[in-house]
Amino acid sequence: MTKSYYEFFCPVKIVAGNAALEHIPHELRTLAAARPMIITDKGVRGAGLIDHVLGAFAESGMDVVEIYDDVPPDSSTTVVTQIAKLYRDSGCDSIIAVGGGSVIDTSKGVNILVSEDGEDLTAFSGVGVLTKPLKPFFVVPTTAGTGSEVTLVAVIADPEKGVKLPFTSYFLLPNAAVLDPRMTLTLPAHITAMTAMDAMTHAVEAFTGMGKNPISDAYAVSAIKKISENLMQVLNTPDDADARLELAQASTMAGIAFSNSMVGLVHSLGHSLGALCHLPHGLCMNLFLPYVLEYNLAERGDVIGELLLPLAGAEVYARTPAADRGRAAINTLREIRDELYRRCKLPRSLSETGKVSRDQIQKLAEMALDDGSIIFNPVEVDLDDAISVLEKAW
Repeated sequence: MTKSYYEFFCPVKIVAGNAALEHIPHELRTLAAARPMIITDKGVRGAGLIDHVLGAFAESGMDVVEIYDDVPPDSSTTVVTQIAKLYRDSGCDSIIAVGGGSVIDTSKGVNILVSEDGEDLTAFSGVGVLTKPLKPFFVVPTTAGTGSEVTLVAVIADPEKGVKLPFTSYFLLPNAAVLDPRMTLTLPAHITAMTAMDAMTHAVEAFTGMGKNPISDAYAVSAIKKISENLMQVLNTPDDADARLELAQASTMAGIAFSNSMVGLVHSLGHSLGALCHLPHGLCMNLFLPYVLEYNLAERGDVIGELLLPLAGAEVYARTPAADRGRAAINTLREIRDELYRRCKLPRSLSETGKVSRDQIQKLAEMALDDGSIIFNPVEVDLDDAISVLEKAW
């Protein structure tokens, strides 16, 4: 399949490795910023992770002016407005987000309000509403999964209307993503597993979907290889800083891949399941991944087959006949999921979640058809198809 035209864009500077945090003050100075605000949540602060960041500032002669540590797991426009007021009152000039997806999305929302001097975040919802660069903004991820540190989107709930508002703009991309292994060392096993499978799904859908291109493929394949080779190592030895860093880099690479090539049916089903049954996103991704690949296998077998190399290694790939590689790649993913179920009880089916009833399948299928990701799935999906994938995932 030749691609006659594609675009690839990732202007985010990646600062990675041991002592990556110590580079933040210098990076802020290059953007003429000197009064940063840290935005985080109770869990991250309670785990002592903010101390690493403050320690990095201690020797630099620059001070963190304000710390907001109360971002909820499902952030809202109310929280964003509150933080923006604090930012203005404290005379801050830049933002450092330290946390997972919710903290990063919240920080993107705050950056919109303080840069645009706005009061009502809902006015900026949608695509392309922002017209100029925002304040200096750095992201320090504390999970290795969402890839939000390199994406141009944020999703923030509007509690008044009871909807999740999407924000999409190149101006939402951070100036830098700081990947420091100290920030994920204390992640519990089940969150490590869930977020790694979130990143794995980003990479797999980026590689097998309609929007793939040669450059996003390179990022996706590298991400899959890093996760395959390091996830079990991290679960065996949680304080292995090198393997933790590999997972963090994989998450960022998968984020860059799917930002440029989009995702497919796994995300459409996962978004619907998350919204209807309030299950974590990474859990939903892990749950649906093999069932969707099986659905796409007939038309996408050769592309799915290429995943066998980063998933299982050169020997397995070489001794598997080309026609069987797609099926073998899916089986390898199933083996990884079985292992994660054994170690951290990460559900492999809807029934294993204990939170989904079979009569919700129809509703889930209808919601998935309305989800934007579905248009990039390599095989078209109608209601009956979606129901059948959900039945298999039951």
